[in-house]
Amino acid sequence: MRSVPIRGKKHPLAIGKMLCLGKNFAAHAREMGDSGKNQPVVFLKPASAILLPGNPILLPPFSGNVHYEVELVVAVGKTGKNIPEERVTNHILGYAVGLDLTARDLQSLAKQKGEPWAVAKGFDGSAPLSEITPRNEAPQKIEELEISLRINGVIRQKALLSEMIWSIPRTLAYLSTIFTLERGDLVFMGTPEGVGPLHPGDRMEAEIRGLVSVAFEVTGNQFP
Repeated sequence: MRSVPIRGKKHPLAIGKMLCLGKNFAAHAREMGDSGKNQPVVFLKPASAILLPGNPILLPPFSGNVHYEVELVVAVGKTGKNIPEERVTNHILGYAVGLDLTARDLQSLAKQKGEPWAVAKGFDGSAPLSEITPRNEAPQKIEELEISLRINGVIRQKALLSEMIWSIPRTLAYLSTIFTLERGDLVFMGTPEGVGPLHPGDRMEAEIRGLVSVAFEVTGNQFP
């Protein structure tokens, strides 16, 4: 079973399901041709998509256009169903910064055909992730923090987490009406505007200022 280290803890967190939001920043929704005012787009990634620090990002051979999307990731620490917004915090273990890598060419084709995004979003290594910062070590007003992504030293994405359309409490409360949230589940909270393609040799630095950061190197295709 895949697991992710927790800062300051001896035992890592075994990963369950990964629930991901699309178009949760208004500017990114517009960037993708959507108003972002509807209910959130929700999709899943398998645990095998996790890529831990120290490992290179391997671009898949079946896509010629893999995009980066930096995101706040919320780790669930306590099982819950139909969780009220005011009680969501009790179910949060901690926070990480992650990347939702997307085979944009395959996603666009799937959209045209009305097919699922499983291949475009869930391929091996499509969820690079930092360690988890425990909730009690994070600022109380986490949504006042800034998230950013640098590629080769140049800022490509940057936004305040307060710009999210769906807040953390609202998102987890909503998701818990559909899926039972369990310890080890990860919720990817959506990406700001500025998404774009990755290339072999790129160095990526993802950060939520004052909370957590991680770096990854991009190499060529997974298979010769």
